[in-house]
Amino acid sequence: MKTITLTLKEFSSIALEFDELRPDDVYTWTKEDFEKYQVPVGNSKFPLSNYFDIEVEGEAEGPEEVKMILNGDMGRVKYIGCGMTAGEILVDGDADLHAGAQMEGGSIKINGNAESYVGREMTGGSIEVMGNVKEYCGTSYIGEWRGMSGGIINIHGNAGKQLADCMSGGEIYVGGSCDILAGIHMTKGYIEIGGDVTRWPGGQMKNGTIVIKGKLDSLLEGFESEGVFENPDLDGKQLTGKYIKYNGDIGVNGKGTLWLNAEKNRDLL
Repeated sequence: MKTITLTLKEFSSIALEFDELRPDDVYTWTKEDFEKYQVPVGNSKFPLSNYFDIEVEGEAEGPEEVKMILNGDMGRVKYIGCGMTAGEILVDGDADLHAGAQMEGGSIKINGNAESYVGREMTGGSIEVMGNVKEYCGTSYIGEWRGMSGGIINIHGNAGKQLADCMSGGEIYVGGSCDILAGIHMTKGYIEIGGDVTRWPGGQMKNGTIVIKGKLDSLLEGFESEGVFENPDLDGKQLTGKYIKYNGDIGVNGKGTLWLNAEKNRDLL
């Protein structure tokens, strides 16, 4: 097992880009390799050692035997774990844009908040964010129609707008509340939101499942109620309590399901 620890010593107001510092790429690197590496910073490159104290312990025969620990405020470090297929990354602080984007395997844990596009277009692996995420978590990127298709994202805090835009597989769990248009253009997958949702979840969804355990402020007209169900079982995922089941979005002949906590949404009964 190899443990790579990067401890922030110099914060950069211009974002550093870490898409080349994945377990897939660095499992053979020594401390000297990291110290020689030039990290992209805006339009330039500078030695990684200008910004981090570097420790490397142990050896690895493959990326699955690598644990990367990023200590400090990574709020200006982009692309953490982007495209990784194996291994483990622990961020002991905040993370900037595109953490876990296009991820295929392995795990990322962020012990703070994360910026936009967490898990963008991911196909496998797991991401856990102990704080909040901003908009477009688990979505497609600009100009694309393929969002998250596999893996698991677990957010302990709140999520911003357009969570899981164009989602076609995988699972997302939000412990807190969520902004507008969660699951828009969704074709497959599972979203569970523990808190409240502002407006319009599931817009133009064709398939998949969205569960809202809190209060929904505004429901789209494209959803038809099928009734109230107690302790429903959603393909092995057991919900506790009474839930209103909706089908939609009928505006696109969708066959998705939206489940709302009946107690929290009495106004819709």
